[in-house]
Amino acid sequence: MKNRSGGLVFSTEQGRMCPGCRQPVDDCICGVPSRPAGDGVVRVSRETKGRKGKGVTLVTGIPLDEKELKAFAKILKAKCGTGGTVKEGVVEIQGDQRDVLVPLLKEKGWEVKKAGG
Repeated sequence: MKNRSGGLVFSTEQGRMCPGCRQPVDDCICGVPSRPAGDGVVRVSRETKGRKGKGVTLVTGIPLDEKELKAFAKILKAKCGTGGTVKEGVVEIQGDQRDVLVPLLKEKGWEVKKAGG
């Protein structure tokens, strides 16, 4: 039976090749989720929806990749003294921490806005 996916599997110049994107395995872009480019503004908002009335502070638009974002979220959680998580590029910090987070984000040189009510 013929290989239906086709494509180059190995190259003497590049080494092992990814059959999906046809790039060298080290430069493969198949499994890397690409985050859409934002407008350059970091938004800090408060939300209680779907959390049984418990409020969380959402930080969106931080221009970092996934690994750096998780490390930065850890710093933010430590400064606030609360827990939190990173979901789909959005940092969630427990409680209403907007007044604490805005100055911390401005220190990094980002344009920060409070969003929502």
